[in-house]
Amino acid sequence: FDTAIDGEQAFIQAHTMKTNFHTCTFMQSSMYRQGEKLTDQPTSERTDSKITFSYHHQVPKGKTLSIHKFGGYTVDLNHDKDQLVSTAKKVLANAHQMGFPSLLEKQKRAWAKIWDMADITIEGDSKAQQGIRFNIFQLNQTYLGTDSRLNIGPKGFTGEKYGGSTYWDTEAYCLPFYMATKDQNVARNLLIYRYNHLDKAIKNAEKLGFKNGAALYPMVTMNGEECHNEWEITFEEIHRNGAIAFAIYHYHRFTGDFSYIKEKGLEVLIAIARFWHQRANFSTNKNKYVILGVTGPNEYENNVNNNWYTNYMAKWCIEYAVECIQTVKHDHPHDFKRMISNANLKGEETYDWLKVADDMYLPFSEKHQVYLQQDGFLDKEMITVADLDKSQRPINQKWSWDRILRSPYIKQADTLQGFYFFEDHFTEDQLRRHFDFYEPYTVHESSLSPCVHSVLAAKLGRMDQAYEFYLRTSRLDLDDYNKEVEEGLHITSMAGTWMSIVEGFGGMRIKNNQLSFTPQIPEQWNSYTFKINFRGQILKVSVSKDNTTFSLDHGTKLTIFVNGEKRIINYETTY
Repeated sequence: FDTAIDGEQAFIQAHTMKTNFHTCTFMQSSMYRQGEKLTDQPTSERTDSKITFSYHHQVPKGKTLSIHKFGGYTVDLNHDKDQLVSTAKKVLANAHQMGFPSLLEKQKRAWAKIWDMADITIEGDSKAQQGIRFNIFQLNQTYLGTDSRLNIGPKGFTGEKYGGSTYWDTEAYCLPFYMATKDQNVARNLLIYRYNHLDKAIKNAEKLGFKNGAALYPMVTMNGEECHNEWEITFEEIHRNGAIAFAIYHYHRFTGDFSYIKEKGLEVLIAIARFWHQRANFSTNKNKYVILGVTGPNEYENNVNNNWYTNYMAKWCIEYAVECIQTVKHDHPHDFKRMISNANLKGEETYDWLKVADDMYLPFSEKHQVYLQQDGFLDKEMITVADLDKSQRPINQKWSWDRILRSPYIKQADTLQGFYFFEDHFTEDQLRRHFDFYEPYTVHESSLSPCVHSVLAAKLGRMDQAYEFYLRTSRLDLDDYNKEVEEGLHITSMAGTWMSIVEGFGGMRIKNNQLSFTPQIPEQWNSYTFKINFRGQILKVSVSKDNTTFSLDHGTKLTIFVNGEKRIINYETTY
């Protein structure tokens, strides 16, 4: 740290040891009486890493005294590290010239614009309303999406746990919120963030013995390099590659923007397909391709064989990569030539990939008629959460790790995560069987768990259960469910609160490149309203106990489906 004081201004320069970041934290404070700036200078106290200003002033009776404080940061991500203080002084000069009232009004206008698009209003349930608004606020505080070098840490800026790094949470949970409530370039920047790390993802895979441009994205990262140090996560929780590929698919499906795939995304998909092709091996015993030694989304299982979600995601990634290769080849031959040159793609490669995808082993129980979370899952002592003594919860704080690993308990949606992503691949009856089989063993000790279960419960028409999960995800931090809020908020799971309402209760899906809705409403609510930015048109959806109203806030004509029926929205329409 290096501290400096210049009259009413203070500066603290810091240099992080591991990441080599340089920052300058700065402030300027002034006193005003009845709008007139006073000449009083602050009394300062300084330590190696802290500067404190204090004022002593006698305020006449009936007069008003105010202190205006401007503060901020300059970082070497955007400025030369030797110019951080001088840049900070320029920022302070501009702020002082604009004045506090003008800056306040500018801030109000900026937030009003954000709330106009992102707000969800709920009538009749103040706890539910407070929960969603708290989460929407935190999500917008954390990420605005103007810089593709930045991403969303699980704690945002609210705590030091996880070190501000990026996880697969961004692609799996956060992308839908930003995609539907912001300009599409915000979501595109999240994809570009991963594209910019592709070379390091390839090097990461090379360290583990993969070749020919196969990529394994890091589990935890700031700059594309792996920051996690637990082998069962770093080397085995490889399903994260699938979330990155799925985000590309979801972005194209929602925005209709194929340019990202032909310009950048296809290289990522090719590298990920290569990884899955090499990571799988052929089992002569099963006469299928298998993926051994993995950790699925349920981190209460480590080093298992044939995690269904991982295997299914690997199969899908390969098939989707081949589909995109064919589309670019047919529709964008110039981009295709450049892409295959960059990726050094050989024609016969895709045939080898598809052999793996076509013969991927997916563990299945004939007795229960469900896909198994992994090989051997039914060998466990199958005691449901309801039969577990409450004094043993949460198990991650009460049990030894070996006991957790031997149990059937599920930290968060694992097999059901696949049913959430690939809903159209399965019937509602299949979803019901899998939900009824796995949810009773799920302890929901990950902040990412309740939202997926809320969406799926709503899909099954189980609104009481969906509402219960919604309250848990929306008020996780407000009510400190996990007794750990002192470590910071759960920013990435907050996007799941939005999912629970829009995708769960609102039933929003993308089908055949068009919005589809199957709206429902919890018994506890009188109505709820949200907006969706779909391909440049702003659709407002209002659901009450009696009807659902759709209107265009921006745009001229939008075709949607409501409960399977085609509707054309060019003015306010009620059903």
